[in-house]
Amino acid sequence: MNETIELMMKHRSVRKFKSDPVSEEQLAAIVAAGQMASSSSSVQAYTVIAVTDIEQKAKLAELAGNQAYVNECPVFLVWCADLYRLSDAAKRHLPEKESYADSTENFMVATIDAALASQNAALAAESLGFGIVYIGGLRTRIEEVAELLGLPEGVFPVYGMCIGVADQETGIRPRLPLDAVLHHNRYNAEQSIKGVEQYDETTTAYMKERTNGERTTPWSELMAKRLTEPTRLQVRPFLEGKGFLKR
Repeated sequence: MNETIELMMKHRSVRKFKSDPVSEEQLAAIVAAGQMASSSSSVQAYTVIAVTDIEQKAKLAELAGNQAYVNECPVFLVWCADLYRLSDAAKRHLPEKESYADSTENFMVATIDAALASQNAALAAESLGFGIVYIGGLRTRIEEVAELLGLPEGVFPVYGMCIGVADQETGIRPRLPLDAVLHHNRYNAEQSIKGVEQYDETTTAYMKERTNGERTTPWSELMAKRLTEPTRLQVRPFLEGKGFLKR
């Protein structure tokens, strides 16, 4: 263990923030740290939109499912997968060539790039004493979010991120046992399922204590429900309309 790993092991999602600002210097350092994440072939296919305008945050909070902390945090970052810059480069340098910006591979590259950069930024923010929480709810009304932010073709919001000084104390949610996710040399299905069984016991006890006995549903049952309910099916046609996933 070292200071970096210790910081990572203390991660928790924060959903209540103090009014303390995030300075421009701190914001720049957080995003710059995000930029140092690995990027496939250095394409750096992502853009970050820092939203501080009160009305803009309020609207995004509404679009994300009325999540009040989006409005309350001092800075709300919207992490976007971005092929706009690359498409423009292709048009300028190789106008006679067909572009494959709409391929599934490039969709994955852009989404992964955004994810890697945002996690770097999250760790940087936490190292500065801030708390963060990811907001996947932006994809619920993704078309309206894109319109509000003026996103061009080839750009879509992957998720948001609240950043600010935490105004709450929350426990650290337990993760799957290491054996469930760390396999050696080849996938071990039996080991994976056994890890879920162990995790069900852990999460049941965790939620029982956290909610004073009101919630005791095991993790696997929650995931089964999540997997068997249609969620954000409007995202695919939106992505296709933005020039993604066409081949």
